[in-house]
Amino acid sequence: MEGIYIHVPFCLRKCSYCDFYSVRFSEESAEAYTTAVIRNLRRYAPSADSVYFGGGTPTLLSPSQIERILREITLADNAEVSMECNPQTADREKFSEYRAAGINRISVGVQSLIDRELSAVGRLHDSQEAVRCIEDIYAAGIYNISADIMLGLPFQTAETLTETINGLLRLPIGHISAYMLTVEEGTPLSSDNRLLENIPDGDGLADMYLLACDILEDAGFERYEISNFAKRGSECRHNLKYWKCEDYIGIGPAAHSCYKGKRFAVPRDIGAFIENDIQQEIITDDEPLTEEERIMLALRLSEGICPDDYSCGERLIKRAEPLIKAGFLENTSGRIALTDKGALVSNDIIVRLTE
Repeated sequence: MEGIYIHVPFCLRKCSYCDFYSVRFSEESAEAYTTAVIRNLRRYAPSADSVYFGGGTPTLLSPSQIERILREITLADNAEVSMECNPQTADREKFSEYRAAGINRISVGVQSLIDRELSAVGRLHDSQEAVRCIEDIYAAGIYNISADIMLGLPFQTAETLTETINGLLRLPIGHISAYMLTVEEGTPLSSDNRLLENIPDGDGLADMYLLACDILEDAGFERYEISNFAKRGSECRHNLKYWKCEDYIGIGPAAHSCYKGKRFAVPRDIGAFIENDIQQEIITDDEPLTEEERIMLALRLSEGICPDDYSCGERLIKRAEPLIKAGFLENTSGRIALTDKGALVSNDIIVRLTE
């Protein structure tokens, strides 16, 4: 079965660091968008074992709109149905309605539990609202909860990062995604010198990542992918499809797909998405999933790769040897995987293995 990714391109306000495609929310646009999503899903008539509503802010769609969308997908009995959420856009009652509509996993955009850091990048919630949001989700009967945090925020220190992580560990969550801040050209953050001067440098960011790894792993959260940590059994099954090269279909403006041997993307244009009978899909790779790409994606996972599975296996083993000695890779029972130190420079390590 394939996975379904649905990009919900609405926000109340764009955060200063964000380069994802989103537009200002209106009820009229949300309803027209929902109709277009349904129209495109009917084209595929998908059977899915995972659905992921990303954004943007998916919780700006009403529970009834989510339910109408999910009715167009034949879901496996144990399907994972995820939704991203910003804390200020839903309460316990609304989460209960999402649960009734079919949502069984929610990923909360916490980013930090330090109010100064949240304010610096334009988040609309404060730390108390983030905590209350997670408590409301659990009280509504959705127990598969993830939290996003960011590393390298303006004014962030090792102490404040520790405070954020420890605060989350006191809450009923089983998954944490820890993303390093990237200053994207053209975003408001990229031209704010005051904030840029207070972003940790490269060494500081590396130290924060390793600190996060240590705290989370000590608390029973395994790093199963470079930026993702989970208690056993709480890994995001939908995101694993990306790294394991399984088929997924993307619906909505800016959505990407890897399906039936092609990679394709939908233009970042909600007007065109709503107006066209079928979303435009631009082929970005008509021969994806080469051996090199499979190695690259598999190495993002903590389980790593078995060199014997690839035609270039002997070369992989030879090139891995000095990287293992340097502490960037480890070899466990014949499987080669990134260490926490190696995950910091994963792109360089992967290039050295596959070039």
